[in-house]
Amino acid sequence: MEATVSESWPACPAPARTALEADDVVRLWPRLHGGDAEPLPDDPALLQAWVLYHQGRFEAAARAGLALGTPGLSLSHKATCMQAIYVEPSEPRRLVMLLDVAERARRQQELAPQQPAGWYWQGHALGRYSQGVSVAKALARGLGGRVRSSLERTVALAPAHADAHLALANFHAEVIDKVGELIGGMTHGARKSLGRLHYSQALALQPESPVTLHECAQGLVMLDGAAAEAEARRLRERAATLPPVDAMERLYLEAVQAGLDG
Repeated sequence: MEATVSESWPACPAPARTALEADDVVRLWPRLHGGDAEPLPDDPALLQAWVLYHQGRFEAAARAGLALGTPGLSLSHKATCMQAIYVEPSEPRRLVMLLDVAERARRQQELAPQQPAGWYWQGHALGRYSQGVSVAKALARGLGGRVRSSLERTVALAPAHADAHLALANFHAEVIDKVGELIGGMTHGARKSLGRLHYSQALALQPESPVTLHECAQGLVMLDGAAAEAEARRLRERAATLPPVDAMERLYLEAVQAGLDG
């Protein structure tokens, strides 16, 4: 948290917070972490730090993760990204937070190149940063290749990393949506077929995640337009039957609803 460590973070909105405790997190771990492939911690301190995250206490979780060293880096990356994406009101500060994660993840790759988390969180943070500055501008600055290569490295190291498949599918969909399949393919390696493949893999790995279902619905429409509307509707209807289980999912679904209402 280099650029933001001296400043307090705004609190997660009260309606999104949860009362999950350590026993709940352990019981729900496969549901909570089926996407990021994080192993259930053996260290009680790391487990308690993850409890803070799932409660929506993102700043406390991020700081606790950093204090635990390398084992806590994934937690710190995730908590910082969720704070930036769903809670932080300042766009400039949000972008700084995402770049901080990308840089810490890059250093994690140097320390532990076989751990997928460093590659995933670099790709995720740069992808979200690209959305903030506009995908077209990010592509012109060469960020697209960094996002794609980081996420491809993640799925090579961890084929069951559902969130990496989802983020990689979103990369293909967003590039094609912004610049078209011909230019996107020639310049940035984006392919509709690869986007569909990674959405399919994400759904197979995370069929009970409302976040995955909504993201796949949106991405398939970006790839295939009206031809994907029926499938997108089916995925959204399925998502509506699945209650959120932690603060991040509550924040995500609130953002989805706000987009629909807007």
